[in-house]
Amino acid sequence: MPARKLYFESIRVGDELPALAKAPVDRVQLSRYAGASGDYNPVHVDELYAKSVGMPSVYAPGMLVMGMLGQLISDWARGGQLRRYNVRFIKMVWPGDTVVCKGRVSDRHGSGGRYFVEIDLWAENQKGELVMKGGSQIQLFYSLEDENRQRSGQSPIVVEVPRESLVVPAPAAPEATSAQAPAAPERDRDEDDEDDDEETGEPRSGASSKKTAPREKPAAKTASLPAAKKARK
Repeated sequence: MPARKLYFESIRVGDELPALAKAPVDRVQLSRYAGASGDYNPVHVDELYAKSVGMPSVYAPGMLVMGMLGQLISDWARGGQLRRYNVRFIKMVWPGDTVVCKGRVSDRHGSGGRYFVEIDLWAENQKGELVMKGGSQIQLFYSLEDENRQRSGQSPIVVEVPRESLVVPAPAAPEATSAQAPAAPERDRDEDDEDDDEETGEPRSGASSKKTAPREKPAAKTASLPAAKKARK
């Protein structure tokens, strides 16, 4: 039975690629990769050397994990042409780690009879930690009819498809925690008055300075000296 083929008309933004879980990385695999790639860097195959430079053990080459993500794309995009593939290394992969490769359709667009799908890619270890991320672009036939037309020498089916980029929701603002002290309430006028010096009406040392006017003194204290003597007589 021939392998299924993927066509542009059946893909939607947000579609998830079937996850690809690889067997735990072991030292035999690292040795085989070194022989196949010609990369004999001792930090990947020589335990004693890796420890001598401060590593707990040998670790997997980044290109090995990149190949795993490449397998995810090639298995999914049957009949498609890989136009771009890029990755960024995030975290080391050690012997015993299980790598799980994942992907999601983030954009689709087409013009002039050529149709493209953009894929977000990432790989996680068995702890769910991100070890690699990247992306790729795949060119596809629009449909089976489009493929048959082009393979027979006819012009392609032309459908103008604007970009339909995946919108990732922004993370919610963090809620206030107990460590964040609430704003201090404003004190009323009576509380402020209690901070004033009883004799001068001026704020005491360290008291709040937001009073707009000093408290009025009793009338007896503000009377003129002659008037006070006359009152006593």
